[in-house]
Amino acid sequence: MNTQALTTYSRARSRAAWAAELAAARTARSTGDTRAEWMHLERAHILSQPMVGAHVRTHLAMLTVALRRHDGHELIGQLLRTIVAAPGSLTGRYPVGNTGGADVSAFAPMPIPEDLRPLLPETDEAP
Repeated sequence: MNTQALTTYSRARSRAAWAAELAAARTARSTGDTRAEWMHLERAHILSQPMVGAHVRTHLAMLTVALRRHDGHELIGQLLRTIVAAPGSLTGRYPVGNTGGADVSAFAPMPIPEDLRPLLPETDEAP
């Protein structure tokens, strides 16, 4: 497989995994499992960081959760993160592995869950 095909394949796998995490978050919400909903949004965030549109959409989903929960701290955090998501993805300047919630620094890299590592090109060989 040539490099371009590999990149396209990797992007397709990342995007599919991101979409699956968003779907799992919606399912969790529909069953009232707010913890699982947030966990899936955090996983979606990790996957979305290299993808401009997906990154912004993930923060908008997190913003919606903050609105629904009437969580002012998370609401402000998500507003700010939504603004910087696109420029961060476009420039590649984002904290790899960051879960995206207002409970963590928007600039702190974090460990990537083992099962997500192969889906993120820059982490293929991470320890």
